Amino acid sequence: MKKSKGFIIAFAAPVTLSLLIMYLYPVVRTVLMSFFGIESVTGSMSDWTFNGVDNYIKIFSSPTFQRAMTNMFLIWVVGGIIVLAFALLFAVILTSGIRFKKFFRAAIYLPNIISAVALATMWIQYIYNQDYGLLNQLLRTIGLEGKNWLGTDMKFWAMLFAFIFGAVGYYMLIFISGIERIPEDLYEAATIDGANKIQQFISMTLPLLRSIFKTNITFWSVNCISFFLWSKMFSPVASEASTMVPVVYLYDTVFGTTGSVQRDAGAGAAVGVTLAVFVAIIYFIMNKVLKDDDLEF
Repeated sequence: MKKSKGFIIAFAAPVTLSLLIMYLYPVVRTVLMSFFGIESVTGSMSDWTFNGVDNYIKIFSSPTFQRAMTNMFLIWVVGGIIVLAFALLFAVILTSGIRFKKFFRAAIYLPNIISAVALATMWIQYIYNQDYGLLNQLLRTIGLEGKNWLGTDMKFWAMLFAFIFGAVGYYMLIFISGIERIPEDLYEAATIDGANKIQQFISMTLPLLRSIFKTNITFWSVNCISFFLWSKMFSPVASEASTMVPVVYLYDTVFGTTGSVQRDAGAGAAVGVTLAVFVAIIYFIMNKVLKDDDLEF
């Protein structure tokens, strides 16, 4: 028995050590960096200057970071409600026994297969273009004047809608997997007791999808934080306030912006820690509100 334990430890130790080096070390280093004044992310620790919470004060007092957090919050709330609502709607419809459900499921999920760069380019060039974009062509067809969808006042919502279009299918599949694991016997018993489809959905389907909601909300929170590509596609030259999100602010802070070589890796680390805390808070709240032990099949 002792030989078996030693054998297991000998094989597990290298893997465990590798995981600690690859995952734990970067996390610890980033947290430490957030309390120091550091110009370069690759700089030696001997060049670090301790400044306490000055980095956090700097980013939270920055109007650009405040706008970035506001944009992320709007993406998380408004986008989350729309994405999860449509994802759940499509999941319920596709699990109701309709014909050609495999075709519709594939069609709705298709945008997730396309590269985000290609998808964003399609929206920018062929949907939102002021001269020949599809939206303005439709408006002119019915006698209305075309709009500048990529103007400063509308660019954020144009970006968000394009992102929503590509995100619904992913969360729909997760909802479908949750609905399909609910035993049919429960619905048959509810039908015998006189419950209609709406009553079954409210009283049975939704409560039994709590763990799925927790998963989707957590994934959506992570996606909202890693919004870098869509923001840069809609503001390719220089970062704009209308499309600014925290991860882009982090990038600009660490590596400098167009026309500015000033870098601050310590403040960038503070942004990273702030975003990690945001996800942790969301996950903690989801665990408290949507408990898995409430689900019984």
